This record gives sequence, structure tokens and C-alpha cells, in this order.
Amino acid sequence: MLALPAAPAPAPRRQLLVGTAVACATLTALLGGMLALYLRMRDQSLSVTGRWLPDKVEVPMVPANVMLIAMLPIGIFSQWAMYSAKRGDRVHAGIALWLVAFLGVAVINAQVNIYERMNVPATGETFNTMFYALTGFMVALFVAGALFSAVTAFRYLGRRTADTEIVTAHALYWYFLSFAFAVLWFVIYVTK
Repeated sequence: MLALPAAPAPAPRRQLLVGTAVACATLTALLGGMLALYLRMRDQSLSVTGRWLPDKVEVPMVPANVMLIAMLPIGIFSQWAMYSAKRGDRVHAGIALWLVAFLGVAVINAQVNIYERMNVPATGETFNTMFYALTGFMVALFVAGALFSAVTAFRYLGRRTADTEIVTAHALYWYFLSFAFAVLWFVIYVTK
């Protein structure tokens, strides 16, 4: 009797990677809308009062620049984790994942430093509201990224080395976050 060959194995579903991509697209739209509103309010304030920043408020550029510079090694370490995971190198993947989490926490620390040095009241002028809304949203994204790094490290290092999709999704999230922060850095800290 003749038999047909077995059917090919089904393609992987990649649910985590697709979910991360959809979340990144959604967050990009949200951040874009918030930045557009910030720019509109800044233009209105400049046309009415002639100023945007409250009196005696200076934006410290050193921590802001350090946060931007930290995005480069975060991207490199995310790629290193993905590279190591695809080759089954648990040690280097773990080191890279923990370095990404560490730098994410360092960026949060730099933003808190900016909050303390600027000493902007939480209420009052439009700048205060928009500044805290945008930078607070970005801090929340960095907290989520640091947690994503920790979960990825624990899951991958917990002997699930065949599942490299989570490491790829992790890298995608940090690439998105690096791009989003670069745009926010230019709008908030450079153009003031």
C-alpha cells in the first residue's frame, strides 16, 4: 500500500513577537499624539505669553544627554542577547539581558535626577503638566522595559533556551524605546 508523506510541521505562531510589535505600534501612536499636543501647546503659549518654560526653571542637559547616550549600549546589548540566545549561549545572553535591565534602571535614575534639579511644581502652568505627562509616560515605558528584561532573563536562563522568541521580542521593545526616547529627547530637552 502506498502512503502520502507526513505533512510539514506547522509554522511557529510567534504570538509574543507579534504582540510586542502591535504594542510598540500602539505606543508609538500614543507618544506621537502626546508630542503633537505638547508642540501645539508650546506654540500657543509662545504666541500668547512669549515664553514656555516657567520662571527660574532650567533644563539640566547633562542627565538628559546621558539618557540618550545610554540608548546606544541598550540597543547593542539587546542585539547581543538575541545573538547569544540564537546560538544557545546562556551565559552571554544572561549577561546582556541584565545589562539592558541595569541601563534601563540607570535611565530612570537620570530622569528622577532631572525632576529633582528642575524643581518644577506638579501643577500650575501648561508646561508643568505636559512635561510631567510626557516624561512620566516615558519613565513608565522604561519601568516596563526593565521588567521585560528581568522576565526575559529569568525565562531564558530557566532552561527554556529553545524559546528565543521572547529574546527577539525583548530586543524589538528596546529598539522601539530607543527611537521613542530619541524623539522625546529632541522635542522636550533640545527645543525646549
